[in-house]
Amino acid sequence: MKPQELRSARLNKGWTQTQAAAHLGMTQAYLNFLENGKRRLTPVLVRKAASVYGLSPEVLPVADVFLPVQTDDQKLTEMLAKLGYPGFSYLRAHTLKKHPFEVLLTALAQKNLDGRVAEALPWVAMKYVQVDPWLLENARKFSLQNKLGFVVTMARQLAEKHNNDARSKELRQLENALDDSRLAKEDVFYRPLRTESEGEWLRKNRTEDAVYWNLLTDMRLEHLQYAK
Repeated sequence: MKPQELRSARLNKGWTQTQAAAHLGMTQAYLNFLENGKRRLTPVLVRKAASVYGLSPEVLPVADVFLPVQTDDQKLTEMLAKLGYPGFSYLRAHTLKKHPFEVLLTALAQKNLDGRVAEALPWVAMKYVQVDPWLLENARKFSLQNKLGFVVTMARQLAEKHNNDARSKELRQLENALDDSRLAKEDVFYRPLRTESEGEWLRKNRTEDAVYWNLLTDMRLEHLQYAK
């Protein structure tokens, strides 16, 4: 978040600096320094501002050093609920809201995902992802570019279905960027194979996109509830 974005967020609320400072738990003078770039906007301050002003999670800071730890499906569903995913809108999530890039890569790095969580990922991609150095670098660092590419492809198809040409173009650019480092090794998405015969069935029945991204999965666009 930049100082001018902090100021714009306050003005969009219709608040004076004094009113906003009271909500943010700081003095008006300190807020004035922040809005004019005379004090550094720390990650803690950005999180506070995002919460107080009701800003998009895209303004949240990403980790300088990202490590996609193994977690459980409940934690992931809460992360997705915090991003506004309609499929989990009924949840009262208590987890810390994270940047969509971190949520997406964390989910893709899991060894086993609940099907409902996996189905949410194209929605996250369609709503939030773009060509970004941090996203690309960390996807490649943890060998997630094929899984991310597959999710982005589904997101792009979803954008096309909704006649969102601008979003489709952005997602196509990200697909192309990921394609430059596409892995030749076959992998699974979003859960391990139960039997070898299941793997053989998937090789014969997966979509062309799954073949292209070298993934064994039966996920299709028509499986997504929000795509109908």
